[in-house]
Amino acid sequence: MQKLLAKDKAEEKQKQGTKGVVYNIAETCCASISVNDLQELSEDKSLSPLDLSTKLTYGAIRGSERLRRTLANLYSVKTPTQLPSDNVLITPGAIQANFLLLYSLVGPGDHVICHYPTYQQLYSVPASLGAEVSLWKSKENDGWKLDLNELKELIRPNTKLIILNNPQNPTGAVIPQATLEEIVEIARSSSIFVHADEVYRPIFHSITPMEPEFPLSLLSLGYERTIVTGSMSKAYSLAGIRVGWIASRDRSVIEACASARHYTTISVSQLDDAIASYALDASCIHNLLKRNIQLAKTNLAILEKFIESYRWACGWVKPRAGTTAFVRFSKMGKPVDDVAFCEMLLERTGIMFVPGSQCFGEGEDFKGYVRIGVVQETHVLEEGLEVLKSFMEEGYEEVPVIRKK
Repeated sequence: MQKLLAKDKAEEKQKQGTKGVVYNIAETCCASISVNDLQELSEDKSLSPLDLSTKLTYGAIRGSERLRRTLANLYSVKTPTQLPSDNVLITPGAIQANFLLLYSLVGPGDHVICHYPTYQQLYSVPASLGAEVSLWKSKENDGWKLDLNELKELIRPNTKLIILNNPQNPTGAVIPQATLEEIVEIARSSSIFVHADEVYRPIFHSITPMEPEFPLSLLSLGYERTIVTGSMSKAYSLAGIRVGWIASRDRSVIEACASARHYTTISVSQLDDAIASYALDASCIHNLLKRNIQLAKTNLAILEKFIESYRWACGWVKPRAGTTAFVRFSKMGKPVDDVAFCEMLLERTGIMFVPGSQCFGEGEDFKGYVRIGVVQETHVLEEGLEVLKSFMEEGYEEVPVIRKK
């Protein structure tokens, strides 16, 4: 395998920037909760998240039957056929789910098309494995929508995989249901695999299931070569238990990923598996998601008010789902140097943003953009934005702009 490309720039930036952070407004997880919080959210107080008498062996290598069955049932909503629990593989977070899938599916001689902008792993890992990668670019001036004609033009005879991120990180955009259906039909005509990273599902704060554009999971569309990855980290507030998964209509994909995993982590911790199962149980999941979606709505309204007050300096396409917003900052019509902007904010105010051009951009893409997390604790966002207001009035004029070369 070729040497991996540069480390994930968003993750690396956040790790580098933790020193001096007072207001972490770069967080992508819904505000984290404890096991005690989970028990408070559960409607069945007789259930316990952990059985302390269980011997701590490796446990179920592919994940407990309870957890895999629960996830299979969630992915079988509004589908003609039930997804078998054996078509779900539990992994240590979605980051390993994505890596295992890509490692198992693509290599030299393959071509991959990746929805963009997105989490760097989704296009850097295929490239590091020797595949050619084409970026299928969504554009802000079109509401971050995807052009299906561009997809058709990108497809080659050796195209193996189309990668989607729905809801999208960093923009908070969604791929509408009709577009998803057309992507599947295009892929089906050439027997191309389609993978959707759905880690931000189902945090839909600005679109409802009653709207025609509301997207179902990719697995609901009746195409065998569809694969999704997800985790407990983003939508379910439990990043600390390190539980993710791969689910596919194609059992051979699951078998390939399971085989590859023998050389990495063997299994997920029984304790993590048990807490995930408890959180996704019918007695708990609805209250947990209600809490997180309401938090998203509350915080998004706060951020929107800030942006409206500073239209002279910033703009966005308002997110429809997920936990992030992609905000563009400028001065006199010119994009600011987003890296310098983020560094100045951190140094002078303790505010942490993620610079778009460094963490999501290729070449000159996304100069002036920053990613903001919108589903952390409300007081963190409120206090951080109050401090940012002071900086906008007193220090923003010092932020350099990007000058054309």
